[in-house]
Amino acid sequence: MVKVISADPVENYKLKVVLSSGKQGIFDVAPYLDRGVFHELKDHDYFRRVKVAFGGVIWPHEQDFSADTIEFELREEVPSSTCKTSAA
Repeated sequence: MVKVISADPVENYKLKVVLSSGKQGIFDVAPYLDRGVFHELKDHDYFRRVKVAFGGVIWPHEQDFSADTIEFELREEVPSSTCKTSAA
């Protein structure tokens, strides 16, 4: 079972996420902001209060996303240590 290891808020209602599977990338919360309980996440200060818990991410008023949802929608990033550059 995949779990969220870390989630850091970045610009435009996105979270930079690292999963226990080693995948990392950006999870975009913006498509959910007009849906039910997620409306409160539009407040930037509140959005930045995200925490990792129960394998997913949560906010103080019980908004949450499971690791499965995050993994399915994650825009994967390649870690910079695997990028190769050549010096000429």
